[in-house]
Amino acid sequence: MIAASLTEDFRDGEKEMATRQVLAERFSDTSSRSFRNVVAAFEVAIGHPDMVSFGKKITNAKTYAELEGIVQGAIGPSELMEFTRMDLGAVPRKRNGTASPDSARFIVGNAVIMSQMLQHVPDADSYAPVTVLIDERKEGVRLSYDQLASFLDPSGNAEDLRVARELDSKFQALVKAAAK
Repeated sequence: MIAASLTEDFRDGEKEMATRQVLAERFSDTSSRSFRNVVAAFEVAIGHPDMVSFGKKITNAKTYAELEGIVQGAIGPSELMEFTRMDLGAVPRKRNGTASPDSARFIVGNAVIMSQMLQHVPDADSYAPVTVLIDERKEGVRLSYDQLASFLDPSGNAEDLRVARELDSKFQALVKAAAK
């Protein structure tokens, strides 16, 4: 679990800062396949829209139903899409050469599902879209993400937790399938 603490500072009777404890549960799976093969399996399951075009279409949508159609056209078989990715292994490769382990961070989600969580818990935007880390380790290629339901649990909102758990199920299925 990942945690932060809860503190509040008051100076001259005014609140200056508030920090709330947030616990996260990390879901991980490890594959014996190569980094390249794991990333390829992951990529097949998610949509890859041109984000500039996607953003314009979302902005220009006249109705929520139209927006849903745009998102539906952008997602992959997992019902998720890639917002962006980062090659986290690029800098270590420059420093240490090609023997450095590969590592990539994917920002993945579904805008329609994310909007459902935001109905009652605005903080949900802090956690979605979701980061999926795929990296080489001694034991194999690890896929990891922090489960949304664990972030939203303190909100106590049953509907948002239901949506978050459903989204977590999609991410778990995606990670497991890519690790096979």
